[in-house]
Amino acid sequence: MAASVGPVDSAPAGGLPAPRPGPVPWVAMYHSVGDCSDDPYRITVTPERLGRQLAWLRRRGLRGVSVAELLAARARGAGRDLVGLTFDDGYADFVTAALPLLRRWECTATLFVLPGRLGGDNAWDPLGPRKPLLDADGVRRAAAEGVEIGSHGLTHVDLTEADDLTLKAEVVESRARLAELTGAPVDGFCYPYGTVDARAVAAVREAGYAYACAIDPGPLTGPHALPRVHVGQHDTAWRLYLKHRLHRLRRRPVEGL
Repeated sequence: MAASVGPVDSAPAGGLPAPRPGPVPWVAMYHSVGDCSDDPYRITVTPERLGRQLAWLRRRGLRGVSVAELLAARARGAGRDLVGLTFDDGYADFVTAALPLLRRWECTATLFVLPGRLGGDNAWDPLGPRKPLLDADGVRRAAAEGVEIGSHGLTHVDLTEADDLTLKAEVVESRARLAELTGAPVDGFCYPYGTVDARAVAAVREAGYAYACAIDPGPLTGPHALPRVHVGQHDTAWRLYLKHRLHRLRRRPVEGL
């Protein structure tokens, strides 16, 4: 991955150089790590598969890190060897299954959790098994292990369909609750379902988040609508190679990255 700021064009009015748009960083999207035999949404990877995927990264001289670390490195003109790892929803199996593998392969990650559903389950999914979510102690344990904690909203609501009051609560209150829970700033947000529009982006930016993750935000792509690549159970080394290569070709350089 290239540096976030490339060669500059001629200086604009005021004498400051105008940085050229930077390439969009490669960020992998995971959810649950466990038994994937009943997985209608294809969001679960087994621990064995995750281990092989992390091993693939390391063999290629890459290291998985949190989105905050990735973006900070990019801002310094570094980070060519870094890949963002994100885990959505805050499943309890993150601590029991994913965290040991991240430690083994010397990786970190960003965990996007739902402070309005701590200790609950994935009730928003009409199909498939109920999966437990981390409780407050589980989130604090992940944070203590060096995992970045970000907000996935309060309750997993599609922000593009939320009224103004709900939208504000989902982005503002969730950030405040997580900051109180972890004792650390919460800089990252993740749009539930990956759906995003200009109104949701504006709300997240105004709430004070430094960045936000989507899936495929199209023309909204930027620091508050970062695209991500779904990584699933069927992603072998060859498929990961293709996804990594195609990401550079499909994503056009964007201002602010």
